[in-house]
Amino acid sequence: MRVVDFTRILAGPWCTMLLGDMGADVIKVEAVDKGDDTRSWGPPFLPHAGHAGGGGSKRGESAYFLCCNRNKRSLALDIKAREGRAIVHALVAGADVFVENFLPGKLAALGYGYEELAAINPRLVYASISGFGATGPLAQRAGYDVAIAAQGGLMSITGPEGGGEPVKVGVAVTDLATGLYMHGAILAALLARGRTGRGQHVDTSLLECQVANLANIGSNVLLADTPTRRWGTAHESIAPYQAFATSDSAFILAAMNDAQFRSLAGVVGHPEWAHDPRFATNPARVAHRSTLIPALAAVLATGTREHWMTRLAAVGVTVAPINSVREALDEPQVAARGMVAEVPHPGLAAPLRLVAPPVKYSDPAAGVSIRLPPPMLGQHTRDVLGSLGYDAAAIDRLAAARIVAAPPALQ
Repeated sequence: MRVVDFTRILAGPWCTMLLGDMGADVIKVEAVDKGDDTRSWGPPFLPHAGHAGGGGSKRGESAYFLCCNRNKRSLALDIKAREGRAIVHALVAGADVFVENFLPGKLAALGYGYEELAAINPRLVYASISGFGATGPLAQRAGYDVAIAAQGGLMSITGPEGGGEPVKVGVAVTDLATGLYMHGAILAALLARGRTGRGQHVDTSLLECQVANLANIGSNVLLADTPTRRWGTAHESIAPYQAFATSDSAFILAAMNDAQFRSLAGVVGHPEWAHDPRFATNPARVAHRSTLIPALAAVLATGTREHWMTRLAAVGVTVAPINSVREALDEPQVAARGMVAEVPHPGLAAPLRLVAPPVKYSDPAAGVSIRLPPPMLGQHTRDVLGSLGYDAAAIDRLAAARIVAAPPALQ
């Protein structure tokens, strides 16, 4: 499968990276002068090793860009130029998927709308990601993760319990969810094409995906008009389910059902709690959390985190340390599952350490892998144009006219 990738920032690149992980040939089309916006988002930047050839930022490679652009080839192209348009049309003629995240209508004005490209290739699956969707009163408004998290309700339920300012989640989960939704939608459209022989236009937005991801909180409001609030680490509908302090550090504890609560009560030396009508069932515990949680917190504060986690895990109660990101990446279980990979990069002295694809297949031929490091800007321009029939002289002419950026081959 060939994917022509007109996306930048995070939601779109996350989607196309997932397709690349699954084996697609993803051609990332970037602006000649600066490429994807995230190439300049830093620090941190990884410095180049000596002379890295062409195509690299003077600052080095942005860690942000590197996180969401593996398994892609970079074609640096002026898509507004007449000859640039001819190159895109040639790519689309042999492509399976086209993914873009421009404002609705902007690409159509440049000759790259669904109708135009479907006329070239009726089997094309054309995927559009935007802030608010192709229709509706906000269709022409730009949308970014933090703004959509606010408008889509997520920030109103994220933050410290009992007051304080709402906060954004530590990573751009609205962007990531949108990339995941669109990646699945593209796969479904390809399956449909297998039955009908035709492609189609698939459209989603950050706002729609964020509203969809309100999950049980959205359901509570729709079905019971339940007022929402911020709970910190606690859960609206389960108790106990939150962080607790110990004598040395905090940890997460979750009694997900009545059997687990009975086990918890025994470990903390209060087996009578399991028979107390205020605590015997989850609805009762939720109703009486103001009594239960302080009592439980007082007991847990008398021992170390390791003491309580070891004893509680042994009886099937869910516990977890509150790791830093460094600690999470160094977890033995993360290593055992191969979630940190080392990948050679042509512009860097040492291999990149990247978070790896999280899905495993029993058939290695159908599995996911990191075949290509995140590309330097225009790194594959010559390869891609060569596959379309352009010879070296023609590519040099396009590069001299700044229609493409075609750095020398990187060793």
